[in-house]
Amino acid sequence: MRYTTLPKTDIKVSKICLGTMTWGNQNTQDEGFAQMDLALDKGVNFFDVAELYPVPATAETYAETERIIGNWFEKSGNRDKVVLATKIAGPGDYTAHIRTNGFSKEALNDAVDKSLKRLKTDYIDLYQLHWPERDTNTFGVRDYSHSSKDPWTDNFNEVLHNLDEIVKSGKIRKVGISNEKAWGTMRYLEESTKNELPRMITIQNAYNLLNRVFEGDMAEIAIREEIGLLAYSPMAFGVLSGKYIKGIEGDNARLKLFPRFARYSGGKATEATKRYLKIAEDNNMTLAQMSLAFVTDRPFMTSNIIGATSLEQLEENIDSIDITLSDEVLKAINEVHAEIPNPAP
Repeated sequence: MRYTTLPKTDIKVSKICLGTMTWGNQNTQDEGFAQMDLALDKGVNFFDVAELYPVPATAETYAETERIIGNWFEKSGNRDKVVLATKIAGPGDYTAHIRTNGFSKEALNDAVDKSLKRLKTDYIDLYQLHWPERDTNTFGVRDYSHSSKDPWTDNFNEVLHNLDEIVKSGKIRKVGISNEKAWGTMRYLEESTKNELPRMITIQNAYNLLNRVFEGDMAEIAIREEIGLLAYSPMAFGVLSGKYIKGIEGDNARLKLFPRFARYSGGKATEATKRYLKIAEDNNMTLAQMSLAFVTDRPFMTSNIIGATSLEQLEENIDSIDITLSDEVLKAINEVHAEIPNPAP
């Protein structure tokens, strides 16, 4: 395993982070336990979860993933071996079953306290805001379209002050953002610098061979401002395993169970995936390992969040850490990207 530190901290994390959002839906608790055991044995010390997991989010399964991790901590005694990240759910109809008061002081305190209880821990290493409160283009929406009906008012300073109280209480150590855009990222950084408030040290956004949008303005912000990317969906909902193109997906595959998750399944995305598959096979790699190796080695990357529904998938994904793509492979990848840029933003 390779390691780095969370930006501007001495917190050591593996370059591969264990994603957990299938536990409690596609995976049982026992399977989640086995994945955590394997990941830790292979040197992965960074786990990411969220209060709304598993996905798709429902009132019936709310927070089941955090409960599974808490039960594993209780059974294994391994809390001190893990850097733990979780998130407060953003507002909207999708999460109305959780709460409806956004990132208010009451919401943040409620979310943190309940996550701590479920996770059976006294502290969270990295606490993240799952998506912005304001209307903006997230989750596959290509362009920003301003809405004059957006009720949100600028509260970056207020949110950071509320997080500051929680940090000072010892319940969380560091803070980060997720599904955020350039403007929101810089506003958080501006407020923390001007007012000596907690600094957002990571941003968790989608990034993969089919969605390299982060390489625009966000990459410059990440590098110049030292806010590290935690890449989610590095395999594009499993599309970049090649299993859907080959027709070998299992009955438990995400897109077979939840066909509405079609972000990476459009015509251009499929065409690009076929070309990436050929590059991988021509160079004696699986598409999964090539896709993950590409993500892990980007200069703005802090950690690559991988997920799996089987131990075999998980081991293959973790082992991608040992692959360094050659200049020739990178050139071939970039040629596809130039011809079919970001087919699934």
